[in-house]
Amino acid sequence: MRDLHLAYLNLGSNIQPETNLVRAVELLHAYGKVLKVSNAWESLSVGAEGPNYLNACVLFQTELMQVELKENIIRPIEARLGRRRSENKYAPRTIDIDIVLFDDQPYNDKFWRYAFVIVPLAEIYPDYKNPLLGETLAQTAARLRSQVWMEARPEVLSRFR
Repeated sequence: MRDLHLAYLNLGSNIQPETNLVRAVELLHAYGKVLKVSNAWESLSVGAEGPNYLNACVLFQTELMQVELKENIIRPIEARLGRRRSENKYAPRTIDIDIVLFDDQPYNDKFWRYAFVIVPLAEIYPDYKNPLLGETLAQTAARLRSQVWMEARPEVLSRFR
């Protein structure tokens, strides 16, 4: 039997986001065990003009390592939900799924500066101490929320909570 790993995933959408976030969580359930789901959070598009985003975080249990998780679960879900990758990294998207933490290790340092990642993550893992900043996710989320507009949308993913 393979070891079980815990991955904190950020889900984001600004094309039919209410539908696509729900579908993404449903599909994650089909691939493994979803242990926690944050509220959906609405925020302005970052980097380019476009429709507002909805973001949420999930705690996902898997036997796969990071690369396998990305190739065998995340990319197929994104493709199934109509994700089209383009030259413009800020283009609107049906779904974007990113690994934020894997077995309590930060997956990519860039995520720590974005409220749309940290605020939903702090909901389901508030006491995690960020080794890069030396503060808990709850502290980082409070600081970032004071700098940008975000609104909780608990109705979007309420059936998973």
